[in-house]
Amino acid sequence: MTYSGIQLRHLAFHGPNKVPAIVSFGPGLNIIYGASNTGKSFVVEAIDFMLGGKGPLTDIPEANGYAELLLTIETNSKKMFTLRRTIEGGIFRLYDGIFFDDLPNKEARDLAETHSEKSADNLSSFLLELISLEHKKIRKNAKDETQNLSFRNLARLVLINEEEIIQKRSPLSDGSYVADTANTSVFKLLISGVDDSALVSVARRSPEEETREAQISLLEELIKAQEVKINTVSGSRDDLSKQEDKLSAALGLKADQLSDSEGKFRELSKKRLIIFKRIEEDGNRFTEVTTLLNRFRLLRSHYQSDLERLIGIREAGQVFQVLNSESCPVCGAKPEHHDLESVCEGDVNLAVEAATAEIAKIEAKELELSETIKLLDRESKALEKAIPNFEIELRTVSMEINATVAPDLRTLRTSYKQLADKGANVREALGLFDGLNELMSRKEKLTNSNNGPLQQNTVSQTRLTNTMVFPFAQKIQQILSDWKFPNGEQVHFDIDSKDLIISGKPRTSFGKGLRAITQAAFTIGLREYCIESNLPHPGFVILDSPLLSYKEPDGPEDDLRATGLNSEFYNYIVNLGNGSQTIIIENTDPPSTIQKRPQTNRFTGEANSGRFGLFPV
Repeated sequence: MTYSGIQLRHLAFHGPNKVPAIVSFGPGLNIIYGASNTGKSFVVEAIDFMLGGKGPLTDIPEANGYAELLLTIETNSKKMFTLRRTIEGGIFRLYDGIFFDDLPNKEARDLAETHSEKSADNLSSFLLELISLEHKKIRKNAKDETQNLSFRNLARLVLINEEEIIQKRSPLSDGSYVADTANTSVFKLLISGVDDSALVSVARRSPEEETREAQISLLEELIKAQEVKINTVSGSRDDLSKQEDKLSAALGLKADQLSDSEGKFRELSKKRLIIFKRIEEDGNRFTEVTTLLNRFRLLRSHYQSDLERLIGIREAGQVFQVLNSESCPVCGAKPEHHDLESVCEGDVNLAVEAATAEIAKIEAKELELSETIKLLDRESKALEKAIPNFEIELRTVSMEINATVAPDLRTLRTSYKQLADKGANVREALGLFDGLNELMSRKEKLTNSNNGPLQQNTVSQTRLTNTMVFPFAQKIQQILSDWKFPNGEQVHFDIDSKDLIISGKPRTSFGKGLRAITQAAFTIGLREYCIESNLPHPGFVILDSPLLSYKEPDGPEDDLRATGLNSEFYNYIVNLGNGSQTIIIENTDPPSTIQKRPQTNRFTGEANSGRFGLFPV
C-alpha cells in the first residue's frame, strides 16, 4: 500500500435563477472564519453530504431556491472529477473534469449512495479506489465477523464537525457501542496498512451463550448510551451530590424568604382591601349624611315658616283680646247678642291657646331637629376630613406593594423556580449515574455467568497492540510539542480507552476547549503518520472550531488565550509541505499573517463589507 490522497477543490450550490454559492479550496491550509450564522458550519455539513452523508441537508432559509450541489475533487495524480447531487440526497452523478461555475452538460456516470462490493457503481467504491483502499475488510464484532470497508468508515476520521470535536469520548467512537469494533479496525487498518481479510469468525455458540452474549451486547450498548448522556453532564457524581446538598440548602433559604415575602404581600393586600372598603363605606355614608342634611335643613325651614305663621295668629288673637270691640271680630254680632255660654267657631281665646300649643310643639321638634343637624354636620365634616387621609394611606400601601413587595416577590418566585429546576436537573443527572450502576451490575452478573470462550471474545479485544500504537502516539506528542500545547510533553495511546493520555491525564478529562485542540491533533496526526509511513489515507482533513479554547474556554485550565498555540497551530499546518490539505472552520480570527493568505476566507456577516457568507445576500 502507498499513500494516495485526494483534495477538495470547489463546493458549489446551484439553483434556478440563483447566483451560484461557491467556496474554493487549494492545497495546504484553507480557512473559513468570521461572523456567526453565515454558513461556515453548513460548509462542513455540505461536504460531508457530498461524500456520502445521508440527506437531506439542514433546512436553512439562505439555501432556499438552491437545488443541486457540485463537489470537485483532484487526486495526487492530477486527475479531476466533479460530483453532482440534489440537495435532497439520493444518487450521485460523476463527471470527468472540474465544474463549479455552471452545472455540467455532458455524459455522466451514476453512483449509488450506499457502498456495495457487488458493484463499483457507488460513491464509496469510487472514493476508496482513488485512495487505494478498495476491497478492504474490517472486523465488526467479537465473533471476528468482517464487513466491507466503506468510505463512510473513513469520513468520520477526517471530517470533524463542531459537535464531534468537543465530545467526551474516544476519537474512534461515534457514540454507538455496536460500531466501536469496526471503528477501531479502521484505525488499525490506517496505522498498520493491514485489513482484517484473514480473520475467521469463531464457531457458533450454544443458544444459552448467544442469549447471554446478546444480553451483554444490549447492556453494553445501553451503558454506552448512558455514558453518552453522562458525558453531557457537568461534574462527577460526588460533585453532583455536593451540588444537590447546596441546592437543597439554598432552596430552603429561598423558600423562607419567599414565605416572608408572600406573608408581607398578603398582609399589605389585606390592609389595602380594608382601607379601600373603609373609603367606600365612608364615601357612601358621606353621601347619605349630605342628603339627610339637605332634607333636614329644608324641614327646619318649613318649621320656621310654620312658627312665623302661628306666632302671627297668636299675636293677632292677643290684640283682639285686649280690644273693647262692640261687635264680634269673627261673626260681627253685637255685644247684646253674644251667647256667653256657647263657643263661637272663631273664639279668639281658643285660637290663641291652640296657636300657643302648636308653637310649643314645633319649637320642641325644631330643637330636636337642630341637634340632629349639628350631629350630622359634625359627622359630615369628620368624614370629609377622613376620606382624603384614607386615600393617601391607600396610595402609600399600593405604592409599597407595586414598587417593592410585588417585584421582590416575583424575583423570589423566579429564583425559587430556577433553583427548583436546577435541583430537578441535578437529581435527573444523579439518576443517570444510578441507572449506569444498575446496568453495569446486571452486565457483571451476566459476564460472571458466562463460560470461558465467550469471555475470551469480548469486543474489548481490539487487536491493537502497544507496539502498533506507540509510533502514532509519538507523532501526536511531536505535534503537541510543536504547537506549544501546555504540559503535552508525554503522550501515549491507551489500548483500553482507545484514546490519548497526555502527561498522565486522559484526554476526555480536559475541558471542551482542550478536547477540541487534542481532537484536532489526533486527526491531523493520523493523516501525517499515514503520509510519513506511506500508508493510505484520504489526504484531506476538515476541522470545525478546533481553537474553541480561544473563544469559549471552560475555565482557567481550558483557556489558551495567553499562549501562542494559535499561531503555532496555523504555522505548523502551513509548513507541512507534503501535498496534504487542511480545511479549518473557525469563529475566532487567525493571526494577521494567516489572514493575508489567498486561501483564507472571511465571512463578514455584513452586506456591504467583503463576503457576507456562504450564500450571496
